[in-house]
Amino acid sequence: MTRTSLLRRRVGVLLHPTALPGSVVCGALGASARSWIQALAENGIGLWQILPLSPPDGTGSPYSSPSSFAINPWLLDAKDLSDQGFLQSGDLESLPGAESAGSEVDFSLASRRASVLAERLSICWDQQPHSRRAAFERWRRDQSSWLLDHATFMVLREQNQGRPWWEWPRDLAVHDQKALGNWRLEHQSRLLEQELLQWHLSRQWMQLRKLATALDVDILGDIPFYVARDSADVWSHRPLFSIAADGRLREQSGVPPDYFSATGQLWGTPVYSWSRHRRTGFRWWRDRLRRQWDLADRLRLDHFRALASYWSVPGGDTTAMNGVWRRSPGRELLSCLRRDAGGRLPLVAEDLGVITPDVERLRDRFHLPGMKVLQFAFDGNPQNPYLPSNIRGTGWVVYPGTHDNPTSLGWWQRLDDASRARFASCLDCHVEAPGWQLLELGLASSALMVIAPLQDLLHLDDAARFNTPGTVGGNWTWRLPVFDQSLEGALQGYGLRAEVWSRR
Repeated sequence: MTRTSLLRRRVGVLLHPTALPGSVVCGALGASARSWIQALAENGIGLWQILPLSPPDGTGSPYSSPSSFAINPWLLDAKDLSDQGFLQSGDLESLPGAESAGSEVDFSLASRRASVLAERLSICWDQQPHSRRAAFERWRRDQSSWLLDHATFMVLREQNQGRPWWEWPRDLAVHDQKALGNWRLEHQSRLLEQELLQWHLSRQWMQLRKLATALDVDILGDIPFYVARDSADVWSHRPLFSIAADGRLREQSGVPPDYFSATGQLWGTPVYSWSRHRRTGFRWWRDRLRRQWDLADRLRLDHFRALASYWSVPGGDTTAMNGVWRRSPGRELLSCLRRDAGGRLPLVAEDLGVITPDVERLRDRFHLPGMKVLQFAFDGNPQNPYLPSNIRGTGWVVYPGTHDNPTSLGWWQRLDDASRARFASCLDCHVEAPGWQLLELGLASSALMVIAPLQDLLHLDDAARFNTPGTVGGNWTWRLPVFDQSLEGALQGYGLRAEVWSRR
């Protein structure tokens, strides 16, 4: 990303690729994604925000992934693969779910489809021309820091009936190189399937990035702070995390008790062994960010406050009450990442919640935009940092709501009378379309970026909500049914309002 694009006002839409229409089972990186980028560009919308591209966990969440480097195989577009000759005649029609497109993402069906697709791609691989095979080998060498371990982890997990790595045979669980070498010799074809999946996913995504760049649409990615306990990252780099060889957590992540939870939040992911990260020059973090910056123009860094200090809870505890605050080497890490990025960090700091001055200083030292969510603004506190009148300067990304919030219509429907009155007073008019009216407040601000969830542009209620934090069912499944006139009208209206505000 150029310095110019970093500094000029961008308006955007939040829509994860799994929610794209037109493909079977799950949104994919093919024709519908290209149409989406073109629709944004045609309406002057210069930013597409996505959630982490990584493979999801069993609940569909991309924030608890088996890999910090891989791309979700559900997203692979089989039609493009077939058109390009990577599949045999008839493969497309025989894939699971080929008979119809579902209205929501079906996790089980999407996984089965990806598994069969990987097998078919491998079967056809020997017939591919030399140029394609050479391109794959170059890419495989470029991704050597993570690819083989990821492929190994995924095959081993399947062989062990989905059990976590600490329940595998011990020599494989502890990542013994001799045992792994012997195992890999016996399972080369299965490893090839996983590597080909990731190559095709990277190839399709980079084609989308190229299109977006040509049309002046930036992609804002997302990166979780912590990584899943049962992940290729922890399994292959266990000394970098507070976890024992038997999978026992020495220390785990969370947040302390507050107004919303008397026992705090316990996330169950290992915290980082920061002293070891320091000794390696933060190599794992730098590899991780380098990979993600290949996939996006900017990254939203979730739970940014943990780069200043983090809440560390004893590994055996069942609540977060007995945790302690520990300092993080955030300044050192961000300095390394800034050098890697060429002198300016293309990050957005997720700084929501109770943010202390040390977090603000760290964010501002590296000139990172923070986040303002307007749904949080109307509690009656005149000092509320999310009130539009309290948003000053350009260093912000303003949202009506995020993927973790209700839709703005759903928020309005459940809002108490006093908060409704405060919102109407801020607007100085009646509330008729809360999502659009929150968005108008965002556009009226001086913020660097303004981003609306697509559900708000379409005036959808909470039946279209993407995620409800603290719940494990019914999340991450919503899909846009179709590209139609209502979508076209919503994007056109958004682009026109953004243009009006840009002239003021």
